Amino acid sequence: MNILVFNWRDIKHPEAGGAEVYLHEIAAGCVRKGHSVTIVSSKFPGSIPEETIDGIRHIRKGGKYTFLFVPICDYFFKLKEYRPDIIIESISKLPHLMPLIVRKPYMAIIHHIHGHTLFKELPLPAALLAYIIERLIPWFYRKSGFVTVSPSTQKELISMGIPERNITLIYNGIDQRLFEGTSDVQKSAKPLIIYMGRVKRYKAIDHLIEAFDIVVKQVPDAELIIAGKGDAYDELEQLVKQKGLRSVTFKPQTTDDEKVQIMKKAWVYVSTSTKEGWGITVIESNASGTPVIGYDVPGIRDSIRDGETGLLVSPAGDIEKLAQTILRILNDRELRNGLSEKAVEWSRNFTWENSTDGFSTLLDGIAAKHYIKDTDTKNSQG
Repeated sequence: MNILVFNWRDIKHPEAGGAEVYLHEIAAGCVRKGHSVTIVSSKFPGSIPEETIDGIRHIRKGGKYTFLFVPICDYFFKLKEYRPDIIIESISKLPHLMPLIVRKPYMAIIHHIHGHTLFKELPLPAALLAYIIERLIPWFYRKSGFVTVSPSTQKELISMGIPERNITLIYNGIDQRLFEGTSDVQKSAKPLIIYMGRVKRYKAIDHLIEAFDIVVKQVPDAELIIAGKGDAYDELEQLVKQKGLRSVTFKPQTTDDEKVQIMKKAWVYVSTSTKEGWGITVIESNASGTPVIGYDVPGIRDSIRDGETGLLVSPAGDIEKLAQTILRILNDRELRNGLSEKAVEWSRNFTWENSTDGFSTLLDGIAAKHYIKDTDTKNSQG
């Protein structure tokens, strides 16, 4: 099967996040199953127009803003070159409204509805436009098939007017090989709190720093590591200086091995994101034997099993309650060890092999349905 995918970014993009990891791992898995996959995404500084990564053909066109129009243009002018059996639109930014024109088998992937988080990342005019366009999804995609990664996003789509029968839930996976030998790694001697992921404003990492300022007053030897790519470091570094915190370390660049080692040594991982599709790093931390604290918000409430693999904090934004929850885990070894043990067990449910199997089965069903439909049409005309 020839699979054509449109996604704003690809796995090599400097701002690639969980949506790009998900797409890349699923696409690579489909290639291993014998499918041909082409991903069309936007250009970025230093990118090349075309390359093959893990068997996936990558084509880069348009820029950060002009990519909005690439899928529709390619559909009209490049479809014969691509010869797709199915077209997939990954809605990781603005929707391209492809159901208006696509007559091939089609499916959309969506990780989460951005909603009001857009106003934390974009200038007001751009945020308002993006918010309005996102609200149009049920009008243009009502008959489309959707893949999403969490029950929270599934519920949001249903509440927007997408029929439940059109939505398939396929969870994120993790590379389990990276976390082999977790039980052999010693936790850090000093209480270590970490955040690992994209460093963006809507992740509300400033809440973690504010909470850490409370934590160190009771646990003076506690340390905090904030790691991952993003554009919010300047503001966070300024906040750390303002608070006079000396035990906060920023790591904008980490290899996979470094990331895993930090996760394995941590006492607790904290997610202060105000909204997520799922949270791959939550499960990766769990696989490292590290419990997770997060706000009780869409996505995170799905990846954290409250009281079993970590703890949820409600309401989101309650800094004092967040700090007390962190202190609870740091000060209670029995609780920490119990959460850690169950976290590892929970993480074993999530593999890219399982995700790819579900995705491939779905694609086969869509292709078969389209074939039957085409056959019936030809027979009726014959």
